[in-house]
Amino acid sequence: MLSEAGGGSLRNEAPFRITAGAALGKVDLELLFAGFLQLLLKSFSKEQEDKALGQLLQVSESLLDFSAKKLASGESKEGSKENKTEDYAPHEAGVRLSSRLCPPPQPCLAYLVYSSSVAAGAQSGIEECKYQFAWDRWNCPERALQLSSHGGLRSANRETAFVHAISSAGVMYTLTRNCSLGDFDNCGCDDSRNGQLGGQGWLWGGCSDNVGFGEAISKQFVDALETGQDARAAMNLHNNEAGRKAVKGTMKRTCKCHGVSGSCTTQTCWLQLPEFREVGAHLKEKYHAALKVDLLQGAGNSAAGRGAIADTFRSISTRELVHLEDSPDYCLENKTLGLQGTEGRECLRRGRALGRWERRSCRRLCGDCGLAVEERRTETVSSCNCKFHWCCAVRCEQCRRRVTKYFCSRAERPPRGAAHKPGKKP
Repeated sequence: MLSEAGGGSLRNEAPFRITAGAALGKVDLELLFAGFLQLLLKSFSKEQEDKALGQLLQVSESLLDFSAKKLASGESKEGSKENKTEDYAPHEAGVRLSSRLCPPPQPCLAYLVYSSSVAAGAQSGIEECKYQFAWDRWNCPERALQLSSHGGLRSANRETAFVHAISSAGVMYTLTRNCSLGDFDNCGCDDSRNGQLGGQGWLWGGCSDNVGFGEAISKQFVDALETGQDARAAMNLHNNEAGRKAVKGTMKRTCKCHGVSGSCTTQTCWLQLPEFREVGAHLKEKYHAALKVDLLQGAGNSAAGRGAIADTFRSISTRELVHLEDSPDYCLENKTLGLQGTEGRECLRRGRALGRWERRSCRRLCGDCGLAVEERRTETVSSCNCKFHWCCAVRCEQCRRRVTKYFCSRAERPPRGAAHKPGKKP
């Protein structure tokens, strides 16, 4: 999503959000859409090259024209020539972009058929992140997930590691699921092992979800965001792979019995995707056990430095999350990092369905951060006593219910106990 500073949004279906300032110029726009098109351009047959490039140029022209108009309407009062956009020619920019990304005679085509699945998958990853961290001090705030001016997430801590892993997993999961649903002409069941002995008393058969397809396409899209060769790029690529491994590692084996009179003489089994919540829970455990990588001083962008970085990350299992930096104090507000702190956050105290982590949220968010727990009684209105009336309407009453909620508020007392290290369970 491209979010204009003045409001409104333009979706480009990339996995993360890029916030553009009002002073964004034509060169910045070209670079921005170069990155966008780079994610979409992939090798394809020569016969379809012209048609594909024409479609891409139409898309880029529309996007560039829209952005130019938005920028022109939001110009600063000084009206400096540097920020004016009326002389900007979107078509010329699109031609320059296509020649920059795909110089003739190299054939290329945007995998536009996959882009909506990629965007939906990345979004499902972020939604799962919010669910998994709803009662943590860091609760996956969208402001902290925006790309910085240098093209990456602002931090290289364990939370960033989780974001990369869950987003990568979401993209792979959605592509695999949509493949199984028949959304793509070039993808179907994974029957490569059908007929082979899987174990005692069962054979591979049926229609396994094609995770190989989802893995390959998601890798092309998600890993394309990393263009550097430094430690941060290596960290992000490692965590992207950990996310994909999480999807494969949580696949479920489903079996069907075969035999006379309902007996189970033999079974045929296939692999199915789990609920995505299981993938999220698996990665949350990996988050708590994330490994910090300490690189030797001077391991920079030289060939030797890049080799040392690659060797370091190769020595760590791609099933594990890695990070380079310690996490900040999430109790405190940090506008630079997009963190709101825990003051004003809601917490939970009672409830039959609450797990241990949720029941301790008031202590974790409030008490351990030097805040008091404020009890607020509110009245909620919801539909109740709904009845079906022939034909065809459902009529409900409006029921009022008083509920008690708990929030963290400023307190004149020191934090309870020692400071809790982010990422570790208290």
